[in-house]
Amino acid sequence: MNPDMIADFWPYVMIVVAGWLATDIWRWLGVFAAGRMREDSELLVFVRAVATALVAGVISKLILFPSGALDATPMGLRIAAAAAGFAAFLILRQQVILGVIAAEIVLIGGWLLLGS
Repeated sequence: MNPDMIADFWPYVMIVVAGWLATDIWRWLGVFAAGRMREDSELLVFVRAVATALVAGVISKLILFPSGALDATPMGLRIAAAAAGFAAFLILRQQVILGVIAAEIVLIGGWLLLGS
């Protein structure tokens, strides 16, 4: 392999390795630690609360301050899609994938209707 090609791919390799290490270490520590802890322990309740808050923060940022293609959609449509996804999640036996699909259908459908 050409040394220049290796130099070109090195940043991407580092991103993958660093991204993998940064997340998988915590996942493995969680697997090992959770096996020895009670589900209702204060630490696990705290970790669950922090994880939920992080997900809520990311979703809020995507709705209120989007970037890229999502920035071209009206805020009302983004809010309606999130509300539809949450409603579908609650109605359809709390299955996350069904909530995500419902939100995507509303977002893409609304975007196509408004774009026409």
